[in-house]
Amino acid sequence: QVQFVESGGGKVQPGGSLRLSCTVSGLIFSRYDMGWYRQAPGKERELVAEINSAWMPKYVDSVKGRFTVSRENVKNTVYLQMSSLKPEDTAVYYCHATNPYVADAWGQGTQVTVSS
Repeated sequence: QVQFVESGGGKVQPGGSLRLSCTVSGLIFSRYDMGWYRQAPGKERELVAEINSAWMPKYVDSVKGRFTVSRENVKNTVYLQMSSLKPEDTAVYYCHATNPYVADAWGQGTQVTVSS
């Protein structure tokens, strides 16, 4: 059974920083592409950043230069370092694990609120 433990969300002022963490158990972490999605109220869930099993990162244009995705396979953990946060970054952030051979898996989500 795949389990996710997400942490690091919270409320921050515009221009501030947060680091999200997602630790996964129940799968061979190193073989999965890991991603962070977000969903704001009234909007569709969107991919924010991902890092594949070959450690190649990818970002949506709106967060390039502000967010950094990384992974630590020995800890089964993926991170999202978010800097220069904007009110439009406010959303629930979800950790995502994908592999071509099995069904995708999702974390429970963590709220990020950027507000003064």
